[in-house]
Amino acid sequence: MNRRILQVGPLKPSLATTLAERYDALVLPDDDTRAVFLAEHGPAIGAAVTTGRVGVQADLMTELPSLGAILNFGVGYDTTDVEAAAARGVLVSNTPDVLTDCVADIAIGLAIDTLRGLSAADRYVRRGDWSKVGNFPLTRKVSGKRVGILGLGRIGQAIATRFEAFGCPIAYHSRREVPGSPYSYAASPAELAAEVDILVVATSGGSRTQHLVDRKVLEALGPDGYLINIARGSVVDQDALVELLRDGGIAGAGLDVYTEEPKVPQELMSLDNVVLLPHLASGTVETRAAMEQLTLDNLDRWLADGTVLTPVPEVQQP
Repeated sequence: MNRRILQVGPLKPSLATTLAERYDALVLPDDDTRAVFLAEHGPAIGAAVTTGRVGVQADLMTELPSLGAILNFGVGYDTTDVEAAAARGVLVSNTPDVLTDCVADIAIGLAIDTLRGLSAADRYVRRGDWSKVGNFPLTRKVSGKRVGILGLGRIGQAIATRFEAFGCPIAYHSRREVPGSPYSYAASPAELAAEVDILVVATSGGSRTQHLVDRKVLEALGPDGYLINIARGSVVDQDALVELLRDGGIAGAGLDVYTEEPKVPQELMSLDNVVLLPHLASGTVETRAAMEQLTLDNLDRWLADGTVLTPVPEVQQP
């Protein structure tokens, strides 16, 4: 088993430093020296460490013939071609659980901010409009709203639990019904959207969920409905979302993710019914430290016995 480590894409600085100093890791160039680098070092690489924003695609795997593991810093891994990895016998790991609470907290924060207009009200005060114009317009109550969770996995379940504390009835849609769940199951995303006031997108990214929230779903949510997305930008038809937000087709949205990050549609910038975050749901000191440690633990396990602690479901352990 080749044991050379390759860093693919930018990483948390402390993780990159540890990989370099403790594991003598190489860093994949992103310039015109990449081909020469891969020709020289590619055959010796045994494991790649990357993030959900960069990943490892099939063409790079081809350049790494001895690759045995792709270790992902983050819970999302849709930028890695897991089918190609499985076909080549390459393990893929991610960092689940350790970021569940922080992502769920942000979902709640986005919902409160979007419905109550907190960010817009902050701007209102800073502009001096409170004294010049008068009281801020009335907003919408969060407690008691009907909430739909699209994707009742670890994070979706944590979000649902938090909304329960607000007295919110919960419904959900997943690829399959969750046994023993106390929440109402909707047969499709559109059916779920039609039944709720707040639709929270918490499903995984990738080709299987591309535009799962399409125009039909957004129109089912309707002019009194709110969309919260802490999953992946690819899950939502962003063009349709922008149009409906602009024209009153839905009431508002809280977004932590976008189709082409860090690019955010200019039309969203001026809308006070939209809260825009820079993909920061897991961005706390505590959670990023835990993600870093789990990434290193996965790497150490792979170096020790060729397995990983937290393999992604699509790629099974040997």
